[in-house]
Amino acid sequence: MRWKQFFTPAESMPATEAKTFMAEKSQDEFNLVDVRQPKEYEAHHIPGSKLIPIADLDKRLDEIDPSKPTLVY
Repeated sequence: MRWKQFFTPAESMPATEAKTFMAEKSQDEFNLVDVRQPKEYEAHHIPGSKLIPIADLDKRLDEIDPSKPTLVY
């Protein structure tokens, strides 16, 4: 059942650490998911991020490569 993924412990990462992580890797080495609303994404988002609003996340998990680290904001 895919909903069990939401109960898997996740690490929190400070913004400075996330910036360093992204700077040290190429964009194809990790998933970057923006879970905000479309208007917020359109106003400003991190280049390379994929918009999947939090309300849609459970229906769109197949768009996230599970073999790569995932950063969500």
